[in-house]
Amino acid sequence: MSAVRVQPGNSPVILAFPHSGTHVPPEIFSRLNTEGQVLRDTDWHLHRLYDGLLPGATIVAAQFHRYVIDANRDPLGASLYPGQNTTGLIPLTNFDGKPIWQRGQEPTELDRELRLEQFFAPYHAALSREIARVKALHGTAILYDCHSIRSIIPFLFEGRLPDLNLGTNSGQTCAPELEAAAGRVVASAAGFSHVVNGRFRGGWTTRHYGQPHANVHAVQMELAQSTHLNTETPPFAYDEAKADGLRLHLSDLLKELETLAPELPRG
Repeated sequence: MSAVRVQPGNSPVILAFPHSGTHVPPEIFSRLNTEGQVLRDTDWHLHRLYDGLLPGATIVAAQFHRYVIDANRDPLGASLYPGQNTTGLIPLTNFDGKPIWQRGQEPTELDRELRLEQFFAPYHAALSREIARVKALHGTAILYDCHSIRSIIPFLFEGRLPDLNLGTNSGQTCAPELEAAAGRVVASAAGFSHVVNGRFRGGWTTRHYGQPHANVHAVQMELAQSTHLNTETPPFAYDEAKADGLRLHLSDLLKELETLAPELPRG
């Protein structure tokens, strides 16, 4: 299986999916413990949730699971949120702080090097190519990084996560006009709570590629999974009724970004 799936489009908006893949090569899967093999921290059903919301959007999706290697972490291992609990480039625990590898089967330095080469690098090479292609077409590119997470995870954050978590690394990864417009859309999403640059301000992808001075703008959307799943525990079933209500607002958001693209200041 290829490490990455790419669907080129003609819109200025690119949808990236670093954490919705579920493929774990058998030789890696056999090293996970019982908890690890649940793949609990998958961004479940995001492809279905976003399917068809913005015709013409480019899609770049990692096929591999984040337990193989996390495509949204600094490849050098630096923490995205210093001083806060998080998981690393190759996670040793799940989001509850529980070990995911069998004792004695934890990833080695050689594993890290191989997985960077075989999984991480192809994903980001594809994403870089699509950003360059879209920018050449439109003069600007908007990267929308698609994420979801369980709404209650005491190991990572207190209380219940807002439904819609928009991240721009405190305004550094996109033009102010874009952040403001996106913020207005999520604030007007009736029935859904929201925050801008709260607990999740944007991961490595958003921070690495978001360079508004170079006409590449990036935002991260972290959705609480309670907004579109029937349950946040196995089997993590998709709830079509819930999701349909959310899809209306996500569609509005993506269309707003696409409409705004020609009006963004050029560096």
